[in-house]
Amino acid sequence: MDYADSDRAQELADRARELMEAVVLPVERERAGGMAVSSGTIAELRDAAREYDIYAPQIAAEYGGMGERFRDVLPVFEEAGRSLLGAAAMRVDAPDEGNMHLLELAGDELQKETYLEPLVEGEIASGFSMTEPPDGAGSDPKMIRTTAERDGDEWVIDGHKWWTSNGVEADVLIVLARTDPDAHPYEGCSLFLVPADADGVDIVRDVPHMGGGARGASHAEIVYENVRIPEEHLLGDLNEGFSHAQARLGPARLTHCMRFSGMARRALEIAKAYTSEREGFGSALSEKQSLRHRIADAETRLYVARTAIRDAADRIADGDEARVPVSMCKVFTANATQEAVDLAVQCCGANGIGKDLPLADFYEAVRKFRIVDGADEVHRRVIARDAFADVNREELEPLTRFGDPNTRRGNGH
Repeated sequence: MDYADSDRAQELADRARELMEAVVLPVERERAGGMAVSSGTIAELRDAAREYDIYAPQIAAEYGGMGERFRDVLPVFEEAGRSLLGAAAMRVDAPDEGNMHLLELAGDELQKETYLEPLVEGEIASGFSMTEPPDGAGSDPKMIRTTAERDGDEWVIDGHKWWTSNGVEADVLIVLARTDPDAHPYEGCSLFLVPADADGVDIVRDVPHMGGGARGASHAEIVYENVRIPEEHLLGDLNEGFSHAQARLGPARLTHCMRFSGMARRALEIAKAYTSEREGFGSALSEKQSLRHRIADAETRLYVARTAIRDAADRIADGDEARVPVSMCKVFTANATQEAVDLAVQCCGANGIGKDLPLADFYEAVRKFRIVDGADEVHRRVIARDAFADVNREELEPLTRFGDPNTRRGNGH
């Protein structure tokens, strides 16, 4: 299927596809089912990505990336998503990818030198620490309870976070905290760079969770108790934490969509290959009409998702926040991808739930996509608010109202 991608985007996607076919997928297939890969293997895959000239394409060249346009790298994210190892290989993996983007946008030169460049290189890892246990901030971020108070030339952070992706492995944590308790949270929160080994940072546990797969990614519960950091660890502008976070989350949601659409593509490829070979009840499974129609529906939904993502990305590239289109992409792609992976598992039967194929890992990984980066319900709220923002009540003028017989109009005779 052709899309309105530039020549440069197609060139980058071709390189990513070559890397996936020649290096990443063979490594994935050699991995024992259900086993996580080592950090050494990830390092080797990243070396290969550099050789294929497709490493960190979304980051400016001065910080170790390739300096490509956001819109042009989207197809790379999709190719990377075809394996749970692909994004890590090309350094387009969450949450580091979004955190690198945030540092590039909001960080000062010292912060970029200290954290961004080592992140791009893969020398350190990061976590984005925003979500809190009940009754703190979750789907409603305005409920944030973690605080940061200035004390001389330091900030003192106190709070309780969890579901900090990559939190166990992180060397640096980006923490959202209240800095002006009298202001609305959207205007009274800030972001801070907190070294994971700072005094008072307690990595309580890796919250037991669905998925993890080949990477074994963590989601940490973290307590911040009297954590002191220098004032220069404020990331971006004071009390602009939500604005900076939104600048991170919009593009990050689209790159998430592209990675998972790549997963859906791969899942359907496996399903089509398996059902073309597997016979039952007198013919190949791929000849059964009901299955063919379900595959056709999945392909259609995936096409719509991939097209919508590109449209939203074009809007962002033109300077539009594109919040509603991004929310639409997030909800639709998450559900379309989940349905495609579920269908692929069903098509492959016992081999779908076994781990010789990657489908079982995909199935565990994809379900969280309807929750992370904003649950379906949160994005539907954004979409609905926009949909009801300008209701045209003139459309109801022909209706008859109680006590007001509709005698002013002709009766048709």
